[in-house]
Amino acid sequence: MKRSLLLLLISLGISLSSCMNLKQPPEKISYYSFEYDSPNAGVKKQLPFVLRVKRFQISPLYASNKIVFRDAAFKRDMYAYHRWHSNPRDMVSYFLARDLKASQAFKAVFSVDDSTPCSYTIDGAVEEFFEQDNADSWEAVLCLEITLSKEEEPDASKRIIMQKNYRSRQTCSQKNPASLAEAMSKAMSEVSGKIISDVYGKLSAVNVY
Repeated sequence: MKRSLLLLLISLGISLSSCMNLKQPPEKISYYSFEYDSPNAGVKKQLPFVLRVKRFQISPLYASNKIVFRDAAFKRDMYAYHRWHSNPRDMVSYFLARDLKASQAFKAVFSVDDSTPCSYTIDGAVEEFFEQDNADSWEAVLCLEITLSKEEEPDASKRIIMQKNYRSRQTCSQKNPASLAEAMSKAMSEVSGKIISDVYGKLSAVNVY
């Protein structure tokens, strides 16, 4: 009799617990993205080249829209309820193409989805994209590898015009994901401006005649 009563009480407890969990609203997920004005390239003359920005590759450590943070050596963790609006590789590819267009340094700039023939392609990889948690402050860490290639160049030794790494660390104003998004936007703006300047410099030296 006592055993039956005990089993009944356990069953009631489980049922009540399940009902309480069902009544609790799920935790809201917050999404973040870059938000910055395109950097001022300051170019004096538009170059007669058509560029295409390909979809970037990304390190397996950051290959999702979950925000990654590092608070100890050899360790990476992710927020459960704070995420990027899309995979960082897509964010970086899109905003770099946007900034290249806004610079008006080139005749035209297209993204990977456009099939228009181009003169040069910009390929790349997101090597680092995370929040660094230090004792006194947090930082946004961004590292990109960029490859500028001449389209339809049969000689492989002449195809690659430039390959370079770009890195930026920006301090977060506060220790929260929203401040991380703000700092990562500053990092992307800085890196994007340097990429545009370097690509323009390399292609300025090309004989178009």
